[in-house]
Amino acid sequence: MDQNEHKEKELEEFEEYRYEIENRVRNLCWTVSGDYSLNLKLDTISYTKSPYISLYDAVKQGAFSRYFDRDAFGLYLVKKLYLGADEQPLTNLAQMAVDSAVYRKISGERPGVLEIRRKAFSDTLDHDFSRLASMYIGQIKISVMQEAVRGEVLVQSRMRKAMDRLKSLEDTREVMNIIRVVDELYNWLVDPYFERNHGDLEKVLSVTTEELKTYSWRDFLEEEAMEEDLVQVMNRVEQAVTQTAEVPSEQEKRERRMKKIVVDEEAVSKMYSYIELNYGRSYLTKGEQERLNRTLCRGAHADCSLYYTDGILSGMVKRNYQSEYARRAKSDNLRVYGHNTRVARRNIEQLSDTLRRSLTVRSERETVRSEYGSIVPARLWKPGRSRDRKLFDREIKKDSSEFVVHVLIDASGSQKSRQSLVALQGYIISEALSIVGIPHRVMGFCTFWDYTVMQRFRDYDDPREANKRIFEFHASSNNRDGLAIRAAAASLRERPEENKVLIVLSDGRPNDIIVNRPNSRNPAPYSGDYAVRDTATEVRKVRAEGISVLGVFAGEEQDLMAERRIFGRDFAYIRNIMNFSSIVGLYLRRQLADTP
Repeated sequence: MDQNEHKEKELEEFEEYRYEIENRVRNLCWTVSGDYSLNLKLDTISYTKSPYISLYDAVKQGAFSRYFDRDAFGLYLVKKLYLGADEQPLTNLAQMAVDSAVYRKISGERPGVLEIRRKAFSDTLDHDFSRLASMYIGQIKISVMQEAVRGEVLVQSRMRKAMDRLKSLEDTREVMNIIRVVDELYNWLVDPYFERNHGDLEKVLSVTTEELKTYSWRDFLEEEAMEEDLVQVMNRVEQAVTQTAEVPSEQEKRERRMKKIVVDEEAVSKMYSYIELNYGRSYLTKGEQERLNRTLCRGAHADCSLYYTDGILSGMVKRNYQSEYARRAKSDNLRVYGHNTRVARRNIEQLSDTLRRSLTVRSERETVRSEYGSIVPARLWKPGRSRDRKLFDREIKKDSSEFVVHVLIDASGSQKSRQSLVALQGYIISEALSIVGIPHRVMGFCTFWDYTVMQRFRDYDDPREANKRIFEFHASSNNRDGLAIRAAAASLRERPEENKVLIVLSDGRPNDIIVNRPNSRNPAPYSGDYAVRDTATEVRKVRAEGISVLGVFAGEEQDLMAERRIFGRDFAYIRNIMNFSSIVGLYLRRQLADTP
């Protein structure tokens, strides 16, 4: 029996005994906590990895509820996320802190817990070692589990200091001590600038419930139910901090989201105002938007809508958390640009020089034979003796006004980890195009509910000063690449220039949750192979119209094949910002040189 067959058999057995397993785990948690009214959300899926992982998670959840105020801890974590903390490392630190705070207390009453803990950690190391080892917080978690399994391990001093801080929680009885340790470790190990940019622990704890309710928690949820966002996040965070196994990867989260969400008429009526509140007012009239939706939202994108905006900072309905988040993102992007100013300027100079040289070659005067122009005496013998009437020479010259470029940037949540780098890439391209005088538009796109939001950072004929607005780029929600590319191509068609170029900065992972309105045509979930094929089809259609399309890839290596399927040979893989200008410049130079 191969590995896949073995896994399928395990899943079948789990489904057969699922109710019995859930009952066992739930009863264990209730027994440990002493509270049979405890509202539980248990991760029994981990049972397929190891029964000890599920059992120890139940013990931890029960013990944490018994000894500490879990709602206070969950609320702290949500407030930390609200102020911009990275969810995965924060959750991992919280998991280790909770384990340190409860395992000695509960094992004093139930000695068998230590053996369950040891086996749970051993099985977790077997299943999740590679994923944990890929990040520093994960390496600390490995060391903590190895120490529990086989005794003290040799680690570097920095890691030992972090482990000692976690160990200091073994005798605590106060949830605030757990909060302080998690906050201290996060600000030290994960984001040393967090306190400077967002405030200390006192500032985190001072965030009000009203402020939390104004924030759209869609990036932290598997389903978008607006009125219940905060409650769902609280429940999910509280569950996550008592898990032993590694939290799901972004890929696993996306796979879970490959489903449809059905909304009622009341939710539909709120949808537009919610988009306006969180993404800014549209710069199009209602009639213009409806016309574009009728024209573009067809086929795989039926029941979808387009929403054009200059962003929440330009078209703010009212000041809320989304506008504050956008300001912070802009500040972070500008800070990264400041740290990389020399590299950015060098890339801009190199790319603009490449474009300028190519345009100079195109602009050189070329002499062609013609029926008018400067007469050539040597051809005067032809009248009456030849049908050739081209007795003249004429000079022709082409200029950069024959070109127009649309830069389209994937602004979905999967770009969050490289948000500032993506903004910097867009800025470099825009600056170089401005320097050589090629008109261009820069837009970001993401999808929330059935709206694909097209945010305009600069328009075709805006002055160079507008390029700085690209640093307002921030990542959130999902992405419907096929529809965004279709919309970008539509704007290029309206331009008078003969030669049109579309540059798409993406991570090769189109993925969108479908929102089904009542009586809708229920399109298929836009993800996986279906979404890749649709995006590739749109690219081929656009190229067939004579529009050149370049994909600039800034994602993970495992998504390279999808990117190749979408863009064919015309895509650039940017491993390092240092070589960005040379790779993109090579493609654009080819476009300028090959265009007659």
